[in-house]
Amino acid sequence: ANALSVIQAKKLNLPNYSILVSHVLVPPAMEAILDDEFCNIDAFLGAGHVAAIMGYEDYFPLAEKYQIPIVITGFEPLDLVQGIHHAVKQLEKGIYKVENQYARAVKAEGNLEAKAVIEEVFGIGDREWRGIGNIPKSGYVIQPDYRAYDAAEKFGISSIRVEEDPSCIAGDVLKGIKKPAACPEFGKRCTPASPLGAPMVSSEGACAAYYHFNSSLHGNEINE
Repeated sequence: ANALSVIQAKKLNLPNYSILVSHVLVPPAMEAILDDEFCNIDAFLGAGHVAAIMGYEDYFPLAEKYQIPIVITGFEPLDLVQGIHHAVKQLEKGIYKVENQYARAVKAEGNLEAKAVIEEVFGIGDREWRGIGNIPKSGYVIQPDYRAYDAAEKFGISSIRVEEDPSCIAGDVLKGIKKPAACPEFGKRCTPASPLGAPMVSSEGACAAYYHFNSSLHGNEINE
């Protein structure tokens, strides 16, 4: 949608339209996490809505290189259970590959027309990830032909950096090193209403899920 809006703005020659690009690419982030010597992740459930557009061919090298199951999964409860089931079966059998649980919506190549639009407007650049740091070639930047609609360039925004709270363990949660309840601020200073780290910001994040579905974890009492 953002790419199409930029194309349309150029067609209409709109001088007062711009976007601040913060889109990211999933495979480079997964690789950065897996490269961490303390990473404790056994398998990945790939987000079905992302794969519906981008496909899942980029995951094949990751599954092979790191010997880890990657299961493209939908968001309904049965999808998630089945995705976990596929991942566990692979681990039990010592198989490491990419599976597509969400076949009703996802093709290996993704949505080719949508990808062509994205590639027309966006190129690939480095991106800062909260809890992880800078990951090379993990985000989108606006292509030169559409630079007039780049808000960062138009308004002189050189960089946007969010200082991490020193007590936040978001990076360790993302890498599977620690669970959310191990954080001293979990359910206290850090809640979905006042998040300190990325995993508590989104309802899909591990910390937010732990918060919503557990009233007490490892001695952390949560009062809502």
